[in-house]
Amino acid sequence: MIETISDLLQSIRDFLWNYILVFLLLGTHLYLTFALRVPQRHLLKAAKCYFPGKDKSDGQISQFSALMVSLASNVGVGNITGVAVAVAMGGPGAIFWLIVTGILGMSTRYAESLLAIRYRVQDKEGNLSGGPMYALERGMKCKWLAVLFAVFTAIAAIGIGNLAQANTIAQTVPFSPQTTGIVLALLVAGVLICGLKGISRACSALVPAMALIYLLGCGILLVINFSFIGEAACLIVEQAFSFSAASGGAVGASIIIAMREGASRSLFATEAGLGSAPIVSAAVKTDNPVQQALVAYTAPFWTVIICTLTGVTLTTSFLAAGHTDATQFNMLSAFSSIGSLGSILLTISLSAFAISTLLGWSYYGEKSLEYLGGRRLIIPYRLLWVVAVYIGCVIHKSDVVWNFSDIANGLMAIPNLICVIALYRIVRKETDYYLTDNNLHKKDETPIPVVEEKK
Repeated sequence: MIETISDLLQSIRDFLWNYILVFLLLGTHLYLTFALRVPQRHLLKAAKCYFPGKDKSDGQISQFSALMVSLASNVGVGNITGVAVAVAMGGPGAIFWLIVTGILGMSTRYAESLLAIRYRVQDKEGNLSGGPMYALERGMKCKWLAVLFAVFTAIAAIGIGNLAQANTIAQTVPFSPQTTGIVLALLVAGVLICGLKGISRACSALVPAMALIYLLGCGILLVINFSFIGEAACLIVEQAFSFSAASGGAVGASIIIAMREGASRSLFATEAGLGSAPIVSAAVKTDNPVQQALVAYTAPFWTVIICTLTGVTLTTSFLAAGHTDATQFNMLSAFSSIGSLGSILLTISLSAFAISTLLGWSYYGEKSLEYLGGRRLIIPYRLLWVVAVYIGCVIHKSDVVWNFSDIANGLMAIPNLICVIALYRIVRKETDYYLTDNNLHKKDETPIPVVEEKK
């Protein structure tokens, strides 16, 4: 019975992520990129907004802190193991399509983050809330879609954002699952006690550190395999447009598989269009919605950099090892080629990526439940989150739990994309005024609505 359920969920998960979401998300990315006149070209201007240099009156955390929380949830284990799977399934050409999809996704992240600021609300204590559920309710006047989004987010948070990450840590570190579970649960509890500010402080310290450690490992490998970098780059581009038959299939199947695997991995890794990251954007101190939208849309860019580095490192490593088939190689094989140091760096990177994702998603789930039932659910939810961390460490990996979580994770995108497209005129109007007309540092004086606590 369990196997039947697992197989059914796996089929739904694969169909949702490899077909439905590829078309919906990629289509939205393309549409918004051209409709907003390629907002990716403002990347340098966005980077200047990381540290605005003055205090803002409305908001709980800085724009840089929000970016770190967003990156913490984006840059997870999937950026290491997931890219390797994409290369194994779609060949090195999948890396090219991963890059293209990720860059296009910046437009969608920009739009959804802008709407999160535009439709955010606050309670009597000044605590801010926002994200797709509030844009759906207040902007589209569609409460039922807002509720659906919040429910899907709460489910995905416990599964893909908690259990999966804790399980990965327990399988990676050289300690017993029970010991790992206790230590990790206590660490997470200590951070959650401080709420969003605690999460943002932890992520602001953890994300740059884990990126540097991973960059060090990949850098060592690329130096060792320097003579293969050119060949790897040529192979990635060549296989991205290869029309040869794949695994005995029809001619042209190779490029289709590479596109599908690269795009689906990019969509999953960057989370652009899923609607999760805008939840933390709503709590930011910012002059106007466009300023924060620009900062937020750099998260997919940095995620793509990490994924690209992973893909290139993997490709050069299996070329250096004399392999011709990417399915016979993974990041563990690559890092093991530099001895015990490589294994240590990979272990630390995997653990740090998983912990950061766990912290980032805790806030997404918390705000979703708060939307559904009010702030009275926050303390019970945090207790549940800490318990789930321990459970994730000690249980055996269950395909049923992980596939169900992946499905909920993907289903978040549907109401969010409907919202982004339906409210496109708002996004375009704000963009024209603040960005096109050079009013980026003007203060938006629109008051943030105060809402009553849900009973």
